[in-house]
Amino acid sequence: MKFVDLVRVHVKAGNGGDGCVSFRREKFIPKGGPDGGNGGDGGSVIVEAAQNLLTLADYQYNHRFAAERGFPGTGALCYGANGKDLTIYVPCGTVVFDADTGAPIADLVEPGDSCVVAKGGRGGKGNAHFASSQRRAPRFSEKGEPGEERNIKFELKMIADVALVGLPNAGKSSLLKAISHANPKIAGYPFTTLTPNLGVLAVDDQKIILADVPGLIEGAHENKGLGLYFLRHIERTRVNLHVLDLSMSDFESVISQWQVVLDEFQHYDPALAQRPCIIVLNKTDMMPEGADLVERLSSFFTSKNMPVIATSALLGDGIDALIKSIVEIVRLHPRPHGSYRLYDTPVDIERITAGRPRIVKEDEGVFRILHPRIEKTVARYDFNQEEAPIRLQRLMRQYRVEELLEDNGAEAGDTINIGTMSFTFEPERAY
Repeated sequence: MKFVDLVRVHVKAGNGGDGCVSFRREKFIPKGGPDGGNGGDGGSVIVEAAQNLLTLADYQYNHRFAAERGFPGTGALCYGANGKDLTIYVPCGTVVFDADTGAPIADLVEPGDSCVVAKGGRGGKGNAHFASSQRRAPRFSEKGEPGEERNIKFELKMIADVALVGLPNAGKSSLLKAISHANPKIAGYPFTTLTPNLGVLAVDDQKIILADVPGLIEGAHENKGLGLYFLRHIERTRVNLHVLDLSMSDFESVISQWQVVLDEFQHYDPALAQRPCIIVLNKTDMMPEGADLVERLSSFFTSKNMPVIATSALLGDGIDALIKSIVEIVRLHPRPHGSYRLYDTPVDIERITAGRPRIVKEDEGVFRILHPRIEKTVARYDFNQEEAPIRLQRLMRQYRVEELLEDNGAEAGDTINIGTMSFTFEPERAY
């Protein structure tokens, strides 16, 4: 399966169903009261983490998702059914973003973690809802609210216990194959690993997930080489295995490999450099005979309180000792639980706290009324119903909109826009 860790999709929640205008008409009850039912709520779009997924490849070509709309109400006080929610399943470790603003929505870590990315529209009220002692036969209803619609981005950050880190061609894939059940592509040239490989180390009653991610080069934090593609996938690991290539047979060259990785960690996220680690001196089979390179490197890292294991992934030397060290250090640093995070959604305070409507002149003879309640209310009016214009007049009178329009230069015959609706300004008819 192709590994895909970054996709962008469009989601649309279901619209609410329209309310119904109906009156009870039965034998011996010729003039029954209003009995129009409410429309059902639209379905929401939900993103949920699933354990059986490892990649976002399912969404590389399928970009549009829509939940079911609510059903309209009918007579005899029959309410419309709610639309079904749509659940999009993603791998554990997926971070959900608003693609247009870049704001994070949720970080889905454990199986079952979920968030609503588009909320379904509320169903419209039927005319029975508006009946009262003063208004016994309302001949109007509400349309359903439109469901939310937005672009979202999924970014997968792999969840593994141990990450094999190092420069390209350091032998990470060979080590992963030697200590786990993985079977990665292995060859003697840089960037053999172009996508993360996962391996499983089964020991006693636990399974340790190991990740071999694309090799790191200097300047990776600036997205050079495979850069950020690499660094993103080690953010969640508990332990880092620094794999150093001994085939250079030079003390300073080997130390510089470790230093390059450490410097990139510091630039990207200083916490990565402080993470528990094991130094793996790999390719001992390629060292000249009689060289004391392993002893010198072991002394250097031991002085920094870092465990050191010398291995040959090709011959299998040191693999058992490495497995034992991995198990011990993982047990000392158990995986934290409850890392799920639902980010706060930015709130447009200006729109929520708006008092008086704001009038904007969009063009000559064209004005727009900006006010959250007016826009939302007008969107739910059904102007095919004869009482809708009367209700609009009452709403405009409540907010003294005609005076505000005239103060801003509006004249009879001008176009007035409210949300997606357009009207002709006729001030004499309004009052």
